[in-house]
Amino acid sequence: MNIFVRNIAFALGYILTPQVQRRQVLQLIRSLRPQDCGKRLIRVGARGDGGYLIPDDLGSIQYCFSPGVSTVVDFEIQLAARNIQSFLADYSVDGPPTPLPQLVFDKKFIGTSDNDTCMTLASWKQRYLPQYRGDLLLQMDIEGAEYAVILSTPEELLRSFRIIVLELHHLERLFEPFAHAIMKACFEKLLTFFFVVHSHPNNCAGRVRRSGLEIPRALELTLYNRNRAAPGAYLQQFPHPLDADNCDGVRPLPLPAAWYRPGFAPGERA
Repeated sequence: MNIFVRNIAFALGYILTPQVQRRQVLQLIRSLRPQDCGKRLIRVGARGDGGYLIPDDLGSIQYCFSPGVSTVVDFEIQLAARNIQSFLADYSVDGPPTPLPQLVFDKKFIGTSDNDTCMTLASWKQRYLPQYRGDLLLQMDIEGAEYAVILSTPEELLRSFRIIVLELHHLERLFEPFAHAIMKACFEKLLTFFFVVHSHPNNCAGRVRRSGLEIPRALELTLYNRNRAAPGAYLQQFPHPLDADNCDGVRPLPLPAAWYRPGFAPGERA
């Protein structure tokens, strides 16, 4: 790329850079294909936004960490009905919309350091459960900060989660070299200890198309600890019967073929 053009773009507030090759993006996408875990999936939370599909394996889990607080806490309320206490954290709000004794709130963002407005996932766990060694549940929707949080979380703590529900943001940047490298490192760390059992695009955020690939801007993933089960066959029926659109009145956004179909060919459109 002409350095003069890049300098002009930079002066105007834009950064021009060569894009990551399609095959590299496709390879990363395919690493996140959902696989059978040997257990049925259940829906916990609201029918729309705030509800997630997870393996029916909550027995003996006593605690959930849930950074990112929205206008609904149906997920945590339904966990409370199963005697699972939830710790919530978000500096942008003053508390959960439905206060309950089983919901313990901290007015903090979850990030990569500890200060007046942020705390790490490790510090959060240490605050409330310093001696606890049982399995945990993590439900995280923190608007793009998830990559840094996952990368900065100690492996020992990460492995303590039996199930992780994670909303991935800014996936349209998979073709940008810097963002691609960060996302790839994050996914590789997660997939060392977990495998994907469900994937659901957030239709509120829409999608982009590039080089025949369809990329949801935001994607809800459910990951299951490899200590609980070995990954089975790749799942090929999407959407799941329990899936629901996040936003009513917005065009449905089914999971594109490249995100779940093992035989997706490099030249095929998704």
